[in-house]
Amino acid sequence: MLASLSIRDIVLIEKLDLTLSEGLTVLTGETGAGKSILLDSVSLALGGRGDGTLVRHGQPNGQVTLAFDLTPDHPAHAILTAADLPDEDQLIIRRTQMADGRTRAAVNDAPVSVQTLRQIGASLVELHGQHADRALVDPATHRALLDAYGGLSAEAAALSGLWRAWREAREAARDERARLEAAEKEADYIRHAVEELTELGAEAGEETALSERRSNMMRSEKIAADLSEALDAVAGGSSPIPSLSAAVRRLERRAGESQDVIRPAVEAIDQALDALEQARGHLETALADADFEPRELERIEERLFALRAAARKFSVTPDALPEVTRRFSSQLEDLDQSEARLARLDAAAIEAERSYRSGAEHLSQARAAAARALDEAVGAELPPLKLERAEFLTKVTSDPGNAGPEGQDAVEFWVRTNPGSRPGPMMKVASGGELARFLLALKVVLADRGSAPTLIFDEIDTGVGGAVADAIGQRLARLSQKVQVLCVTHAPQVAARAHNHLLIAKDAVPAVPDAPVAPGEAPVTTRVAALTPKLRREEIARMLAGATVTNEARAAADRLLKAAR
Repeated sequence: MLASLSIRDIVLIEKLDLTLSEGLTVLTGETGAGKSILLDSVSLALGGRGDGTLVRHGQPNGQVTLAFDLTPDHPAHAILTAADLPDEDQLIIRRTQMADGRTRAAVNDAPVSVQTLRQIGASLVELHGQHADRALVDPATHRALLDAYGGLSAEAAALSGLWRAWREAREAARDERARLEAAEKEADYIRHAVEELTELGAEAGEETALSERRSNMMRSEKIAADLSEALDAVAGGSSPIPSLSAAVRRLERRAGESQDVIRPAVEAIDQALDALEQARGHLETALADADFEPRELERIEERLFALRAAARKFSVTPDALPEVTRRFSSQLEDLDQSEARLARLDAAAIEAERSYRSGAEHLSQARAAAARALDEAVGAELPPLKLERAEFLTKVTSDPGNAGPEGQDAVEFWVRTNPGSRPGPMMKVASGGELARFLLALKVVLADRGSAPTLIFDEIDTGVGGAVADAIGQRLARLSQKVQVLCVTHAPQVAARAHNHLLIAKDAVPAVPDAPVAPGEAPVTTRVAALTPKLRREEIARMLAGATVTNEARAAADRLLKAAR
């Protein structure tokens, strides 16, 4: 509930601190005393539109602070947690209005946006009055109010879960269908790629190993060429061995003629031939060990070319070709299985829709029954409020084609103010006074279901008196047994039924304390005071009699207070 209200420098209010309690609290006072300022201040603190003209003249800013005592299960706790705001047993809202039009807001001393402030404020207070901008009866909330009244909130929450399940199943089938369609467009390409890559049979690390082998063989090729050239020089067509052998044979034929001269030359040539023969053997061995096979080098280069061409084609490195092969093969396998998978997903989406549609239809029927009960309950409250010829109608419009997480129903509260007239939305058809009384009847019926813990009514008794005003007072008192009620009123019948009575008055403020003030010479300020039983009787008598309070008015006030007790 709203535990306290503090206002600083807002319009005519210089300084105001109020402690509030449970039950019905009325605020009374003469016209122009500042009752509307009080409500404008509360509205500002709850996220209402700021206005620099609200700041008291001559001050840089004004401030409104509201303190609420929260029960452990109050929905504001969840809002605070979601907004990462301090969550305590007492919630303090502070709104500062600058004279230049800017505003600042804080919850438990943590800065908040106006949107978050409004969300929190809506869970704490409902402000009802004769003006549409204050009624806070948004058609968007009517469905939730009807569900709360009919005990359908859990069923509505379950339906929301069915809606999410249907949406997720539908999206899964849609995504699979899109994937299948995209895959089918590339099916020929994928099959060709799989055939090509499978035939290639690339292995991880193969390109690196072949490159190293190719480099080694290219080095061996150069060595083999040098060895071949040397071997050709030693044992080839230009080899000196045949010439030296012929020379040795000729010299040996001449050896008998001059043995001493020829023998050393022959021996030297023989040694040279032996050396050349050894060199040829060494060269042949080295050439065999050079590990160069031209056809193998050709095969390696062809393999490297094929691997690198495939890598360029698929925009990967040669080492990634095996993974590309696996991926394409998997896609091809998926493609073969996608139709069966899509059929399963379509079936799941159809079943999810069937469950949702069934739940939505059942909830629609339950809402229709709850609407009839709500109409009857609200209708029973109307005659005492001088709306005996009026009719309250909960209009439930079902449209399966426009279903959503809340179901297929649009709910709006309609009224018919006179027999034979056309019914219409309550906010459009009812006049200011009628609207206030319709809202009062509705809130009495919904007091323990779908209501904020604090309700503020702004002059809902305007234009009525006597028995109707008393009926309004009775219903406000009944309402205050379940929620905290604050009411600005001009009706003594309403004031007499309050548990707490606050008087709003406008006083002149002297520049020098305790100095006399001439009329019109000093600024004024609005003050609020809690009335004692004696002063309360006097205020109710004033409300009955007007400017001059008579003994008859005081006696009438006593009767009202006694009847209220």
